[in-house]
Amino acid sequence: MMNYKIAIIIINYKDYANKYLADCWESLSRLNLITPDWQIEATTFIVDNQSDEASYTTLQTMAPTAYIIRNTNNDGFAKGNNDALALAMSWGYDFGWVLNMDTIVEPDSLIELVKLMISHPKIGGAQSLLKWWPDKDLVNSLGNVTHFLGYGYCNGYKKRVAELNLDELNGQPISYPSGASVLFRLSALRQVGLFDETFWMYNEDQDLGWRLWLAGWECRLAAYSMVYHKYEFSRSVSKYYWLDRNRLLSAWKNYHFLTLLVLLPALLLSEIVLVVVYCCSGRLIYKLKAWWHFCNPLHWPSLFKARIRSQRLRQVRDHLVIKTFSGRILFQEVDSPLVRVGNWGLNLYWQIIKLIIIW
Repeated sequence: MMNYKIAIIIINYKDYANKYLADCWESLSRLNLITPDWQIEATTFIVDNQSDEASYTTLQTMAPTAYIIRNTNNDGFAKGNNDALALAMSWGYDFGWVLNMDTIVEPDSLIELVKLMISHPKIGGAQSLLKWWPDKDLVNSLGNVTHFLGYGYCNGYKKRVAELNLDELNGQPISYPSGASVLFRLSALRQVGLFDETFWMYNEDQDLGWRLWLAGWECRLAAYSMVYHKYEFSRSVSKYYWLDRNRLLSAWKNYHFLTLLVLLPALLLSEIVLVVVYCCSGRLIYKLKAWWHFCNPLHWPSLFKARIRSQRLRQVRDHLVIKTFSGRILFQEVDSPLVRVGNWGLNLYWQIIKLIIIW
């Protein structure tokens, strides 16, 4: 019988374990790991960011069979996951399941992810169908979408699960898998690299998914892998710096140079609009900080090295990579008259530009 070794990777920070781990751990204990043809050998790795004795003791008590990685500092979501992914790769694991602690998994969720992976050998990353918790009849994400200006958002956000055709959705290509529940093929990550730790938080999953597509791998939705997500849309003001900087960083790294050129008018226009919006909302400092990351000469060597690394992976042309990209932002949490007007104009621009991008 075929045996697949899978690392289940969960990040803890501060009081997350007290808030979320009990439900997550209990659901993991109910996972089905055997099929008639193959079985799963799973190990749970919990990365304790900014670990202290209290958090370590809590994890040992609540998850006694987990392998705990203690990090003195909190160096972000990307670094924490990378620590466990690198360890799993060195120990010969086949897959790494990156899973948020604020999730509850269905018993067949992992089996369904593996089923999709082994039926499509070119899939580098597969995402579960994420549902809301406790509103289990609502969708959190059917795979994440990259807007051509670098924004990322959840596809199918707050749709009714009962309205979905799971047969149609299963195996559907997605721009990138959400870091809330994604199974990575570790052989693919050996080729394209792990999460970019420069991102620290937000868009690191977008960047990794983009690199997988560039290198000839695919990202797809495992619609029968059901995971519930205790999702909260954060409105922390510091979030705007990371989101703004990282969407630009992701585009800078991964687009073909010619694509960047033809998108430049829309990029500049969107920056002007964002400056006005940030000024009106008192958040201009975060916009300026994002720009400074690219304007600071001290950052230029690392920015160019990051772009070179991504472009060296390229085995697929941009006109194929961007097939899952969108010209609209369809996300209820940011819906407004300005967004709706912007969607109309930018989507028209995008439909025209896609005809030009033949490289």
